Amino acid sequence: MLRIDPSKLRRAAEQLKQVTEEHAEWHENLLRSIFCDLPVERDDLAPFAHRLCCIGRWYYERAPSELREHKAFAGMGAEHERLHQVAGQMLRVAQANQPVVRTDFEELVATSARLRLEVDSLRLSIDAELVNRDPLTGAYGRIAMVPELSELHAAVRRGGKPSCIVFMDVDHLKRINDAHGHQVGDAVLAGAVHHIEAHLRPQDKLFRYGGDEFLISLPGADLPIGQTVIARIRDNLVQNLLITSPRGTAVRITASFGLALLDPGAEVADCIGRADQALMLAKSAGRNRVISWDASVTTSTRWRRVKVDEEPG
Repeated sequence: MLRIDPSKLRRAAEQLKQVTEEHAEWHENLLRSIFCDLPVERDDLAPFAHRLCCIGRWYYERAPSELREHKAFAGMGAEHERLHQVAGQMLRVAQANQPVVRTDFEELVATSARLRLEVDSLRLSIDAELVNRDPLTGAYGRIAMVPELSELHAAVRRGGKPSCIVFMDVDHLKRINDAHGHQVGDAVLAGAVHHIEAHLRPQDKLFRYGGDEFLISLPGADLPIGQTVIARIRDNLVQNLLITSPRGTAVRITASFGLALLDPGAEVADCIGRADQALMLAKSAGRNRVISWDASVTTSTRWRRVKVDEEPG
């Protein structure tokens, strides 16, 4: 999965499509310069020609930094640089009125094919990522959540490090919608997701579970570590996230969090239920809290009261 804002990812997809189309036109002109005496572009003979063409300028100057972690992105850069090396060599041979070396032409064709494969692989990964994202908030959707949690749970069962999950609920979202309108409520949700993802560890992921509820996966984190991570996020959310309504009113938000381990002795759905129970207890306790699940939660008088009296939102 790519940790990148969906709007940024969409722009990257559009830019990639545009530069690959322009690069195909460059490739046609390259062949004309080699075989049909079309004038040679000066940039194509430069030592760093791969940085000067349309793909190169996008790759080194405009592509989101998050893409650089993707295997296909690295492969695309290597094949693109090699393509320009071969192209420059063939152009210099053509300028000297010497016959084109067959092995150079075969390398040009093969490198071009490998470059197309890497670009297609990157494009497919971007498209798949966008399908798995919630269009409003940019969080991952529930379709992506199920295999992620199943994989983490299986790793824990094999003796791997503990992992925990977190249910998060934006406090009093209904009140915000009623007071400022749903547009502001939507901005609150999107802002909260953006803020939280910025403060998660690289391996953590945030999923929209439904409405104003979100689920966070914390691989390799036991409950004390999870408490530390989420407490820091909660504090930063209170201190920094500020949404302004169309009337100019500042809207500060808080969120409640419930943690539970991915217990190797329980099913994933049961672990999700435990995190949900801890979240409801955090809301009952006054909201803007982080509470971890334990076995006493479901039997306590306090929990029974939560199930009866809990206010929505």
